[in-house]
Amino acid sequence: MMIIRADEINDTGPKPQAFDIERATRDNKNYRTVAWSGRYLQVTLMSIPVGGDIGLEMHPETDQFLRLDAGHGRVQMGTAKHRLPFEQTVSNGWCVLVPAGTWHNITNIGTVPMHVYAI
Repeated sequence: MMIIRADEINDTGPKPQAFDIERATRDNKNYRTVAWSGRYLQVTLMSIPVGGDIGLEMHPETDQFLRLDAGHGRVQMGTAKHRLPFEQTVSNGWCVLVPAGTWHNITNIGTVPMHVYAI
């Protein structure tokens, strides 16, 4: 069985792809690595430094799934850029479900890099 390391992942989308997403996410040292882009979804691996964040953003047409594979974060979400009433502390194993049209951000509040993948 061939093991693909995070630094070996190339966006082959929309061609078929398979890899150990938890290992690749934990091994990823880049702020953002696009692992696969298809017609209807994209897989992105992220390594967020202590005190950093994924960046406040909103996707008008698509829902988003994010999962932490290492670290601790604070999720904020809301209907407007300056109104983020949803707040939740998350850590390894937690997922974040973002409805289309929702402003969202995750800030690393831990002491080590926060490793996340987004679909």
